[in-house]
Amino acid sequence: MTSYNTHTHTHTQSHSHIILLLEQLNQYPDFNNYLIFVLTKLKSEDEPTRSLSGLILKNNVKAHYQNFPNGVSDFIKSECLQNIGDSSPLIRATVGILITTIASKGELQNWPELLPKLCLLLDSEDYNTCEGAFGALQKICEDSAEILDSDMLDRPLNIMIPKFLQFFKHSSPKIRSHAIACVNQFIISRTQALMLHIDPFIENLFALATDEEPEVRKNVCRALVMLLEVRLDRLLPHMHNIIEYMLQRTQDHDENVALEACEFWLTLAEQPVCKEVLCGHLSQLTPVLVNGMKYSEIDIILLKGDIEEDEAIPDNEQDIRPRFHRSRTVAQQHEGDGIEEEEDEDDELDDDDTISDWNLRKCSAAALDVLANVFRDDLLLHILPLLKELLFHPEWVVKESGILVLGAIAEGCMQGMIPYLPELIPHLVQCLSDKKALVRSITCWTLSRYAHWVVSQPPDTYLKPLMTELLKRILDSNKRVQEAACSAFATLEEEACTELVPYLAFILDTLVFAFSKYQHKNLLILYDAIGTLADSVGHHLNKPEYIQMLMPPLIQKWNQLKDEDKDLFPLLECLSSVATALQSGFLPYCEPVYQRCVNLVQKTLAQAMVSSQPDQYEAPDKDFMIVALDLLSGLAEGLGGTIEQLVARSNILTLMYQCMQDKMPEVRQSSFALLGDLTKACFQHVKPCIADFMPILGTNLNPELISVCNNATWAIGEISIQMGPEMQPYIAMVLHQLVEIINRPNTPKTLLENTAITIGRLGYVCPQEVAPMLQQFIRPWCTSLRNIRDNEEKDSAFRGICTMISVNPGGVVQDFIFFCDAVASWVNPKDDLRDMFYKILHGFKNQVGEENWRRFSDQFPMPLKERLATFYGV
Repeated sequence: MTSYNTHTHTHTQSHSHIILLLEQLNQYPDFNNYLIFVLTKLKSEDEPTRSLSGLILKNNVKAHYQNFPNGVSDFIKSECLQNIGDSSPLIRATVGILITTIASKGELQNWPELLPKLCLLLDSEDYNTCEGAFGALQKICEDSAEILDSDMLDRPLNIMIPKFLQFFKHSSPKIRSHAIACVNQFIISRTQALMLHIDPFIENLFALATDEEPEVRKNVCRALVMLLEVRLDRLLPHMHNIIEYMLQRTQDHDENVALEACEFWLTLAEQPVCKEVLCGHLSQLTPVLVNGMKYSEIDIILLKGDIEEDEAIPDNEQDIRPRFHRSRTVAQQHEGDGIEEEEDEDDELDDDDTISDWNLRKCSAAALDVLANVFRDDLLLHILPLLKELLFHPEWVVKESGILVLGAIAEGCMQGMIPYLPELIPHLVQCLSDKKALVRSITCWTLSRYAHWVVSQPPDTYLKPLMTELLKRILDSNKRVQEAACSAFATLEEEACTELVPYLAFILDTLVFAFSKYQHKNLLILYDAIGTLADSVGHHLNKPEYIQMLMPPLIQKWNQLKDEDKDLFPLLECLSSVATALQSGFLPYCEPVYQRCVNLVQKTLAQAMVSSQPDQYEAPDKDFMIVALDLLSGLAEGLGGTIEQLVARSNILTLMYQCMQDKMPEVRQSSFALLGDLTKACFQHVKPCIADFMPILGTNLNPELISVCNNATWAIGEISIQMGPEMQPYIAMVLHQLVEIINRPNTPKTLLENTAITIGRLGYVCPQEVAPMLQQFIRPWCTSLRNIRDNEEKDSAFRGICTMISVNPGGVVQDFIFFCDAVASWVNPKDDLRDMFYKILHGFKNQVGEENWRRFSDQFPMPLKERLATFYGV
């Protein structure tokens, strides 16, 4: 619903004066009568004034309806119903907005005649009355769909939906459009009243498929897209025709219709039948989607695509999107390199985020991307011939769309693309210096989608030339290109990791130079590129000459920013990565950074306390506190024991005690991460608080909040290693929840691994308490730890499991094959751990006897058999 405040003049005197006047007038009970009078009766006034009067009344209804005297609200209701057919479309729309606002104030129950009356007015001979009533009904269906489909109102939809269906064939396009829009509100919720009439509904949709009114076609497309999700069974018999129809509509000359139709392919790709129903149409669909990926003329105007150099123009603050801080989650290292990230959606296409966010170009690209993931290399048959033409096209708009196509299919068609990459990557690297900024920016994105392959080749072949050109683009004179290059470079850093070490001086030179060059918005992305660099090269960054380059500009920004400035978020995130990488190299900067983080936490907690009192200040933005806690974690992780004096001189543990009980999950999540890191760095300061902390950790082992639960679990494990046998009184607070989590179906991998490690660690320090439950967790315990790399955490967990097996050997008997498999996952355990494994394996073999052992070990897969024979002689 529109509130028509598009005229945003700054609050000039006159404007605030009007607001004051309205506030005063609201004291008069008659004021609302006066407003409805102007809207419906004062025909001498011009329409915009009458409409404005109705909108002021709408705002009063929103704010004060429960205080209207009875007579007033009854008068307003009857006036609305009498004037819904006003001859002016603007007045009808305003009355409709007013009606739905009253209805959504819980008044559908107290205005029983509203729906029957509006439905009756639909049958009026007078067009204005019918259109006005339908407009109001459409708004009510949008705003109150749930209540309409509940027992509270005696199920009015049983009458309304068949009634709406009658109007699909009305002679007025406006009314046909209202009718479909009303019914569409009830598809996704699978409303019973609609499901009863699903076949006539679909038939009516087909009848309107080629309606001459774009708004009608758009609503037909929207309906079919939703039906695809909820009633695929009903569409399947007609699927061939629907696909043919959607192919035409995706090329509709009205872009709004084309966009609705294009959503169909996105939705279809999620359905298991996609491959089967679409494979025969790929040759038609592919060119249509590819064609939709060109910038339209209006896009280019909105993107200022003709302005090549804009680096000196300051950013418009409204264009800077709020950033969401991703709080710290503790994860295990896996076989293969680096930490396996959860699916990261960061490489989605954000090349033109300032225009109307979703348009045909983006939708077509997204559809091609998901279809590439469904059809894999089969899609290439249809794409490759098109690509050849596009990528070398003389017109830049066409060439640009070809580069976008190449990026969109990167994930799904990677295997089939490999033979072409040795030729394509150098061509794309050349496109990075194209004279059109929009070509340079899309090329950055597309190259980032192939970063994984680039890094897998010898570095001099593609990585070095790509990196050289990408660094030039980071210093491009066009802001959109700077942004795309920075994001692409961050992706390249994640893929290349330590491959970048030889080029560090060169990379830092560029990134530091960008600091002095960038406007506000890109500065925030630059922080991310620097943080990712630190994560990727780790301690290799800790060289005096690198620190000398990198730290001064970061600290200068740090000093410029006020505590209330949201730009602190990305800067703190960046510093957190840098501190973890530099380790001792960060010492000179440590104290002021530590102090400020503690102050940010303290300030935010204090503001939250004050704002919880009624009618007090507005609540603080807790992100300040979350990011500060995460940076403190980074310091603790990077500096280890050297953070001890800082902790000793601050009240951080008292503050953490409050943060761990905050009602916002992300605050708790970050405070548990910090607890674990401080436990590792300086347990002497944490130990006095353990009796207070442990019950809180126990109540946060709720797997509904995955990240909170994960970090609490990890912290418990770190605490148990430090506490040793003194952990005993706390085992009962946590063990049952942990065993429950490890046995839960669909638990994310990271949480399973951390839970297994913590159970193992608890068993290591208190075997008598944990071993009796061995049988309840041994099997999921073994399967979740077989895939993680040899490391300290895995080591302590396996020592725990061995100790528990010696206390309760019966607990492992039924699942012994899983234990054997988990043991075999070790590449090189420490000698004493290997001895523990040896004793358990041989003890079991001797216990059951040669014959039974042979029968048992015959079930082993060959690799497992061989490993155990080689390493443990069983």
